[in-house]
Amino acid sequence: MTYSAPKTIVVIFGATGDLANRKLYPSIYNLYRKGNLTENFAVIGVARRSLDVQEFRQNVRNSVSDSIKESRNDIEEFSNHFYYHPFNVNDSASYKELKLLADQLDSTYNTEGNRIFYLAMAPEFFGTIAENLKSEGLTSTNGYSRLVIEKPFGHNLPSAQQLNEQIRHAFTEDQIYRIDHYLGKEMVQNIEVIRFANAIFEPLWNNRYISNIQITSSEVLGVEDRGGYYEKSGALRDMVQNHMLQMVALLAMEPPIKLNTDEIRSEKIKVLRALRPLEESEVHTNFIRGQYGSGTMNGQQIPGYREEQNVDPKSNTETFVAGKLMIDNFRWAGVPFYIRTGKRMKKKSTKIIVQFKDIPMDLYFNKDRERQNPNLLIINIQPDEGITLHLNAKRPGQNTKTTPIKLDYCVNCIEDGINTPEAYEKLIFDCMMGDATNFTHWDEVALSWSFVDTISKVWENEIATEYPNYPAGSLGPEASDSLLKKDGFHWWPITDSKE
Repeated sequence: MTYSAPKTIVVIFGATGDLANRKLYPSIYNLYRKGNLTENFAVIGVARRSLDVQEFRQNVRNSVSDSIKESRNDIEEFSNHFYYHPFNVNDSASYKELKLLADQLDSTYNTEGNRIFYLAMAPEFFGTIAENLKSEGLTSTNGYSRLVIEKPFGHNLPSAQQLNEQIRHAFTEDQIYRIDHYLGKEMVQNIEVIRFANAIFEPLWNNRYISNIQITSSEVLGVEDRGGYYEKSGALRDMVQNHMLQMVALLAMEPPIKLNTDEIRSEKIKVLRALRPLEESEVHTNFIRGQYGSGTMNGQQIPGYREEQNVDPKSNTETFVAGKLMIDNFRWAGVPFYIRTGKRMKKKSTKIIVQFKDIPMDLYFNKDRERQNPNLLIINIQPDEGITLHLNAKRPGQNTKTTPIKLDYCVNCIEDGINTPEAYEKLIFDCMMGDATNFTHWDEVALSWSFVDTISKVWENEIATEYPNYPAGSLGPEASDSLLKKDGFHWWPITDSKE
């Protein structure tokens, strides 16, 4: 595929924040270093802090240097494309000044009026900024105008609808890029290829051959300095409503007619529509919540969630969620999709495990005459990237005993390595190119909130008297094991080591 390098101005609101420094500046630099950006681009940093241009550029240089861990001669040249604008979100004069600067840089860098507005700041300002960008003429150019929005997109369906209505006064749906960084991860994007480019999988990808699918995203970190945010969010809103349901949609979608934005999104939306809604009385049967307590990790004593900074000592917020989802359509009827996500767990791991059904008649037994290990397809998303297929094979020797074997493809293990783009690098470039495939459509957001809100309502109206119910450094609350056990299944390990 050939393309011309994009010409654009990127305006980053929240330019002095953590996201911009850790992810956005290094990602834009990588695009520049690889030649995906030429000299026809500029970045305007917008924030409340009073900085001059040179101070801001030094911040950018520090951010890039810290990220790539090496000294490069082009970082200074790269930083010269960055400009800074002290800003008051509610002051129309700030937008007028921003427009003057953007118009000037359009001419300086020949960006043809193309503009991306990246809102890397608190979501309560999203609607105000979007409306002012339009009313003050920043979107009135000869080029494109695109709005990139970070999560959370609302905190429930009504708030998401209100936010969407505000934004839609200024931007059309095809101009709005709701970012979910999981959709930029290499192995998440590989889900479609594994399914639709391999004849050995697609015919089996249904309820005739698959017994269950498990999706795990475990973190060893706690809430760190995000206690205030997390108290309003919790694991359900922070992870399930977006990242986890997006992976479910990719795994369960029908083959699209074409590999383009509209068709792929359309198939994902159909999956979310087919999610079996929960009655409030069914929440406890299908979903488990947890909150980490104190524990020991790597020889260090770790505080419990309620002891973290900016967290209520009697907090009812969940840091762990496990759930069973059913998809009521012809392909997936009867196949449970199990999800779990949590903080302060034993290992950092995001993986998908597709468990195939046992064969009808088991002719071969292992030494204890137990049934064979099931065939598993494992998609490792992070920290290790790759695919593992678990099969059964004959043991060497004069017998018919079998042993499980693994066929591995490890992206990180390939000789000389592969420089896989960071998720934000991929998604920023997609936005510059006008490719919204890996961004979420409003219908996906609305359907996800509709499903999650029932669970939230039940949990918010009940005090979790069992909190904390799993120690830091563990695999989560024991109740999550029972969720699968009653269906005759169990969680597969989150690492290849024995747990």
